[in-house]
Amino acid sequence: MRETSQTDQAETDPLKHSQFSLLGERRFAPFFLTQFLGAANDNIFKIAFTGLVTYHTAMFEGVDAKTAAFLISAIFIAPFVLFSATSGQIADKFDKARVMRLVKSLEIAIMLLGAVGFIAHNALLLYTGTFLMGLHSTLFGPVKYAYLPQQLRPEELVGGNGMIEMGTFVAILLGTIIGGTLADIEANGPVWIAAVCLLVAVLGRTTAAFIPATPSQQPDLRINWNPFSETWRNLVIAKGNRTVFLSMLGISWLWFFGATFLTSFFNFSKDVLGGNPQVVTLLLALFSIGVGIGSLLCERMSGDKVEIGLVPFGSIGMTIFAVDLYFASHQLAPASELMGVTAFLNMPQHWRVMADLLLLSMFAGFYSVPLYALIQSRCQPTHRARIIAANNILNALFMIVSSLMAMVLFSFNFTIPQLFLVTGLLNAVVAIYIYTLVPEFLMRFLSWLLIHTVYRVRTINAGHIPHEGAAVLVCNHVSFVDAVVLMAESPRPIRFVMDHRIFKVPVLSFIFRTARAIAIAPAKEDPNMLAKANELIDEALADGDLVCIFPEGRITDTGELYPFKSGIARIIERNPVPVIPVALRGLWGSWFSRFQGTAFTSLPRPLRRGWSSRLELVVGEPVPPQDVTPENLQETVLKLRGSWK
Repeated sequence: MRETSQTDQAETDPLKHSQFSLLGERRFAPFFLTQFLGAANDNIFKIAFTGLVTYHTAMFEGVDAKTAAFLISAIFIAPFVLFSATSGQIADKFDKARVMRLVKSLEIAIMLLGAVGFIAHNALLLYTGTFLMGLHSTLFGPVKYAYLPQQLRPEELVGGNGMIEMGTFVAILLGTIIGGTLADIEANGPVWIAAVCLLVAVLGRTTAAFIPATPSQQPDLRINWNPFSETWRNLVIAKGNRTVFLSMLGISWLWFFGATFLTSFFNFSKDVLGGNPQVVTLLLALFSIGVGIGSLLCERMSGDKVEIGLVPFGSIGMTIFAVDLYFASHQLAPASELMGVTAFLNMPQHWRVMADLLLLSMFAGFYSVPLYALIQSRCQPTHRARIIAANNILNALFMIVSSLMAMVLFSFNFTIPQLFLVTGLLNAVVAIYIYTLVPEFLMRFLSWLLIHTVYRVRTINAGHIPHEGAAVLVCNHVSFVDAVVLMAESPRPIRFVMDHRIFKVPVLSFIFRTARAIAIAPAKEDPNMLAKANELIDEALADGDLVCIFPEGRITDTGELYPFKSGIARIIERNPVPVIPVALRGLWGSWFSRFQGTAFTSLPRPLRRGWSSRLELVVGEPVPPQDVTPENLQETVLKLRGSWK
């Protein structure tokens, strides 16, 4: 009987492996609620304060309505620059559940101060409360992202991050609605704001009490209380892993991008769209819903692994819809009186604006979740919270720069739609720069695009591929895209050993070179290339990488397996690591196979059989090094493949 795989179980029992099932487990649910309530309270406080100073400016002495929203944003994120380094050390040194409970107790005290500020109409106290809420979030951030990989299994990490991102933006949505609604209450609005903020803080502390213990992974860490030297040290640690560091820059750019839009919504609604505070709430709701949808879709689109190919996909959508938002809004003439939601929705030209915001934010969700999961999965566990803290520092700096950029552009009489256009075009420039530095993102995007548009792939027993440590994968060789399928479905990067001639195929050459594939040739054709290939294989396995070879040595032109060559045995003799047999089903007869003698000549099968074609990737149990022979591996792969070619 065939062993049941995680993929099979997910198909027969979707709720068991759904990311939503985490909400029924103590290791996730109390943490999720605590994070949710904290994010909601941040936004109730900020939106209510911003709404009051924008639409009821006379209530506060000496406040400039045009710049207040950007000032509040800058004050809120200042603690991320000042204290993130310290908060990262605290999260690495102490039990994370204990730290979260202390932070939520601090939130209650902050909300008491904020309550006095709202009731007394004291802008100074409210600015102070804004700064302290930023401190609360600074302390909570590293703990939050370091907690997840400690409590979740590797295959749950994308889904868990997606749930947190979704929950955060739903919380932002609710906080925005509540804060905007309370700020619009003419009688005793500030009193209601104070009461609600205090209540949410108490609820957050209550849920934090149920978070399970999450012991420190470096309890002997000595805290460096100098924020400047520690910030520099954290950035140096992060920069040690180039992909992680550039992913941090990518996330920080997202915060620059998002802060520019979110902070502009009040004036965008009032001065461009002619909307009242209810319209602001609608715009923020669309933005939050879009990010939530994108975050939740990431798990389905990633296949329970960290799929960084979604990052370029997200950045493309962000640019397209940011630029279109400019064209949808730059010629709008606001009405003489501010309109409510009903009047706003009755004007057809506003629907394009709403669609742009929704889709822009949805693609931002595709962009952010894989980057967070990539950082969590590839940085050292003992330094994870400090890496997140370094990321928060960069986020804060980028958000401050976004506020400064907006203020400078407004001083030169730029409009808000023009600000959106500049931000969208900058997004394209930044994306191209990052993908030039780390081609792995673009390579994974191309492989993901191929596999999820031309084919529908079902992976069986993917859990047999180890999440860490050296191993060799062996697979039947059916087509020119076998490696692309494996690359797209593997939970971790693979170093492929491939015939040097495939590097001459356009697009595939870029993908394989970017994936650091190892070119190989027969000894009689190029002995030097063969010797170099063996040297690179040994180095990759010594570094703990996954290496994949196609032991047939050629792509089949009959659909059947050719005899496995002895090269695999020699590799394992030099490097005694497990061998993972893998079989591809369904590629024989495709446009990429030699079904009719030569690949790329027949009509692509999706056009012959309908879009798109089904494939299966079957992973066998690891074979110990002492049991490895070419004949044994060939028999195993043949059994895994079965009769379906």
